[in-house]
Amino acid sequence: MTTPRPNDPPGEDATADIAARLQRVRAEIAAAERRHARPTRSVALLAVSKRQGPDKIRAAHAAGQRLFGESYLQEAIEKQAELAELDLEWHFIGRIQGNKTRAIAERFDWVHSLCELRHARRLAEQRPDGRPPLQVCIQVNLSSESSKGGLPPGAVAEFVNACEDLPRLAVRGLMTLPAPAGTLTEQRAPFRALRRLRDALATPARPLEVLSMGMSDDLEAAIAEGATLVRIGTAVFGPRPTA
Repeated sequence: MTTPRPNDPPGEDATADIAARLQRVRAEIAAAERRHARPTRSVALLAVSKRQGPDKIRAAHAAGQRLFGESYLQEAIEKQAELAELDLEWHFIGRIQGNKTRAIAERFDWVHSLCELRHARRLAEQRPDGRPPLQVCIQVNLSSESSKGGLPPGAVAEFVNACEDLPRLAVRGLMTLPAPAGTLTEQRAPFRALRRLRDALATPARPLEVLSMGMSDDLEAAIAEGATLVRIGTAVFGPRPTA
């Protein structure tokens, strides 16, 4: 997939718009932290930049954003090349395919969607020696949706233990994409389940401190239940290009 490009790169108005959007999202996160007695700046913002052009990422970086999430490997590679001079942290959040693990291991700082041991082994083997360990979150499928990846909760402990034996791979926490829910109470339930699973698996040597959960529609619920990283796309960049 090639990087979508608008006919004209964002000008001053578009750059200012992204800066304003980022400010609103950050304010929303901060307000949720206060409402739910979370420490200030305990929730990081991952700007989901898939299907967005490199100029929008550049504008977000100019507004202070450093963490960017991509789902489509070829698109991400093109953007990484164009933005190589910027200090960006790249997170792979899409489904992992076995024939693409080398590029993911070589080009990304984080992976949020790890749920197969064969992929974990390949990522560890293919991580370049000169780079820090690849930071990973284990994807957990809490709603048993066949359309979504992720391990069932009961399989996570064994998977984490297996990953600990792999060099150049650092398991940092858990990630989930719950089914849509209508009320705040309903939204909080799967996030609470992920937090409790993390708490059951965490040890002083393996704190699993990252809970990658929550998007625009369930941001409040995720922060209420302990999210440390939320994944926000359209609210930061505006609608994704359709062509």
